[in-house]
Order: sequence, then structure tokens, then C-alpha cells
Amino acid sequence: MEFAELIKTPRVDNVVLHRPFYPAVEGTLCLTGHHLILSSRQDNTEELWLLHSNIDAIDKRFVGSLGTIIIKCKDFRIIQLDIPGMEECLNIASSIEALSTLDSITLMYPFFYRPMFEVIEDGWHSFLPEQEFKLYSSATSQWRLSYVNKEFAVCPTYPPIVIVPESIDDETLRKVATFRHGGRFPVLSYYHQKSKRVIMRSGQPLTGTNGRRCKEDEKLINATLRAGSRGYIIDTRSLNVAQQARAKGGGFEQEAHYPQWRRIHKSIERYHILQESLIKLVEACNDQTHNMDRWLSKLEASNWLTHIKEILTAACLVAQCIDREEASVLIHGTEGTDSTLQVTSLAQIILEPRSRTIRGFEALIEREWLQAGHPFQQRCAQSAYCNTKQKWEAPVFLLFLDCVWQILRQFPCSFEFNENFLIMLFEHAYASQFGTFLGNSESERCKLKLQQKTMSLWSWVNQPSKLSKYTNPLFEANNLVIWPSVAPQSLLLWEGIFLRWNRSSKYLDEAYEEMVNIIEYNKELQAKVNILRRQLAELETEDEMQESP
Repeated sequence: MEFAELIKTPRVDNVVLHRPFYPAVEGTLCLTGHHLILSSRQDNTEELWLLHSNIDAIDKRFVGSLGTIIIKCKDFRIIQLDIPGMEECLNIASSIEALSTLDSITLMYPFFYRPMFEVIEDGWHSFLPEQEFKLYSSATSQWRLSYVNKEFAVCPTYPPIVIVPESIDDETLRKVATFRHGGRFPVLSYYHQKSKRVIMRSGQPLTGTNGRRCKEDEKLINATLRAGSRGYIIDTRSLNVAQQARAKGGGFEQEAHYPQWRRIHKSIERYHILQESLIKLVEACNDQTHNMDRWLSKLEASNWLTHIKEILTAACLVAQCIDREEASVLIHGTEGTDSTLQVTSLAQIILEPRSRTIRGFEALIEREWLQAGHPFQQRCAQSAYCNTKQKWEAPVFLLFLDCVWQILRQFPCSFEFNENFLIMLFEHAYASQFGTFLGNSESERCKLKLQQKTMSLWSWVNQPSKLSKYTNPLFEANNLVIWPSVAPQSLLLWEGIFLRWNRSSKYLDEAYEEMVNIIEYNKELQAKVNILRRQLAELETEDEMQESP
């Protein structure tokens, strides 16, 4: 298919653009295969370059021969185009609709994008499983790399290489895979070096109504326990939902078959409930006519902060099991690709200082989201404005980023990255020139040959010139466990995401720059103090030598 077939009118003059925080500007609107571009001949006017993949929905209005297109973006921005001529307006609108809903992944912009920067680091090879395993292998010999899933034959949503107990062979893993949803047998998510306990994740066990058991599964899970010790299974579904799953062939671990494990249910919502929550929240944030009562009731009705609280509470429980109880944990919901990954990731941010650095956080996303099989292509297909809802769309990753922001806000000096870093990840998960978030699993990314045909987001982000924008000036390495408060009054609306197009951040940006300047000036003064102290010490030493006979 040629893009030209979808572009009925490639160019229109005298189009007026209205967008947040900028004066209206008149210019020429151009449509390309991947971008909507508005360029003005006025000096000092910034051009608009909008990826079609960032467009969530469009509305059309007509007054006489003047047409208006309202473009609603996946990053929650709303843009208005006033187009002279009804035919041109209709053509532009139908072209945008067609280009923003392309079915084929290989027609998306990452396959056509060519970087304008020098690639210093190939992000596709920055966080390989073998490199991550080296961090653990120096501390323990009880785990090994398994290549049992090399051709994605055992589990289509796992990567080719996983970390499993040393005492469990590949044949046992194959048998366990038939007993776990989607073949997602228990694998290592995190090894806690201080307590020598682990977090594992998997899909639900396929016990069914007959209470089916799998001795290989019991052996695998028990291989992570020391003699006489206990572990916890955190099920991210309510007990009622878990019991209902048995009628469909799923279920949960029976106490009789897993006597050393205590099962705890921490219900975390999924799918359409989360999507509806996001839609309600964005609608409330965009309505400028609220009085205080109406705003607060709409915010509460969205349940967004309730979902944040549920996820953070489950993550704190897991961290508590590891750090305070010194007990290993297995986490799963149904598939093990959504709420499971939110909890394993956040538990690591609470427990592991490395996960709070820029590279450590990138490694976490690569390991616990991309390689672990979170279906980004499905979950991030639409955002808060789209009219046609599919059942698999849900802001799972955005909720995770929001939880990270809540912790960052409570511990502003413990993270090497800042809020801009989290916002950037949200934007690229929904629409990007990079191939990192394309596809639903490693298996799909291999078939699409993303490493050969697209650029990794990490190649771009990890340039020194870019990192400065995403580095937290307040960062001081903190090797302690950080315990976030999940009390309702401690959780706030993330204004940087949900209100950034509704009110200007100009004064906040100026305050942030001033803070950075003060910190830099303080460093300079500290350096001068250190030099003066050295000089003073040298002078005192000289005096002592002169005074001694």
C-alpha cells in the first residue's frame, strides 16, 4: 500500500492552528505518510510536527465554508485546525483518520525513521539478560540461565533466555509450562542480595474445577525456599475472581499441595475498568467549568488514585515480605503480563537502589516490561479520547509510571531521574519514532526484526546531551529501602501528565531552573571551600615544621 493513496489533499494553505499556550498561527498544512505538519512563514513561530500515531480521535465542525478539525492526542493534548473550504476539510479529516489507524506495524514511523544523531550506544544491546544475570551470579550460585524458550516454543510471551533455579532442568520447565497460563512458568524477577530472598513471577496455575496439580511446578517453586522457611504467593486478583477462574480452567495454588507457601490476594483492577478510569479522569481534568465540589467528586469517581493505592499497597507488601520477613515471593494474576509486572517492578524500586538510577530504571523496563511480555501494542493502541474501544486497551504502563512518580515525589533525592524522564517514557509508549515499544512480546519483535530495522529509544535517551534534561539535580545515592506512604492524603494527582495542557508550567519551569542554578552554585562554593581547607592544612603543616627545632 502507498501512503499517497490515503492522502486525498496533501497540502492546504491559510490554515489556522490553535494549541495550548501558543497564540493562534496561520500557515500551510501538509500531510505526509507519518506526520501532520503546520508551517508558518512568520519568524519565531515554532512548526507543528505531529505523528499520526499520536492521534487518538478527531472531531469535525462546519460554519459555512469554514471547517474545523479538533485533534485529540494520545498524550491528552487537544489541537484545533481551522481549514478554509469544506472539501479540503473533509479530505484532510478522512486522511488523518486513515493514517492514524494503520493496521500494519511495519507501516509505522519507526520503520522509516532515520536518526539525525550519532549513535554512540546501540540500545538494543544495552540490557541483555546475560548482563543482568552477571549481577546475580556473583552473589549466588543457586540460579542459572535457561535457553529452554530459545525458539519461543515453550512460552510465546517470554524472552528466549530466562533465569530459573539451578536445580531445575529444562525438561521440568517444559512440564511446568503446560500447567501455567500461557506457558508462563515461574521465573526469577529479582534477587535480594541482603536477605538472599527472591521475587518470582508467572501466570496462574491451570488447576481447573478438578483441582489439577503438577508436582514439577511444586518442585520448581519449593526449590527457591530454604529448609524450614516459608514463602508468600501474592495473587493480584480478589479471591472471588480467582475462584471464578477455575471454571475457565485457571485457578490458584492449593494449600494442600504448597504447604510452605501462604497465599495472599491483593486485588488490582484490569482492562476496561482501568481504561474507563483514565477516560473519566482526563474528562474531569479538561472540564474548566467545575466548582470545587464537582471537581473533587469527578476526581473521586474516576477511581484513578484508588488504583494507584492498590498497586502501591501490593508492591509494599512484596517488599515487606522480602526485606522484613526474609521470605521469597511468587507473584501472578491471570496472565502475568499486567498487574504482576506493575507489582514486581515497583517492589524493586522500593528495595533496590540501582532501579532508582537512570540506567537501572531502563534495565527494569527492559527486563520487567518488554522482555516479560507486557503487550504494549494492544494496551497502548488507544488513549483517553478514542471512541472505538477494544477490550485489551488499558493504561497499565501509565499507572506504573504514575506510581513511580508518587514515590519520586515522596523521596525527591533518592532518584537519579526526574519527572521529565517518566513523561518521556509515557509519550514514547503511545507514539514514537523508535521501535522499543512496538509489538506485544519479544517473539513479535523478533519476527518484525526491530533490532535490524528500527532504532532503540535507549540509543537516543542515553546521549549525554539528552540525559541532562532527564537527570534529577537533587539526586544523592540512597542505598536504603524506601517505604512510600500509601495513605490517601499522600497520593496526589500527577499534574505533569494530566494538567500539563490545561495550565502553563512556565513558572514551575522557571523555579526548577533557579533550583538547578542554586545547586550548581552550591557545588562551586563547596569546591572552593575544599580548596581553601587544603591550603589551610598545608599552611598549618608548614608552620608546625618551622616551629619544630
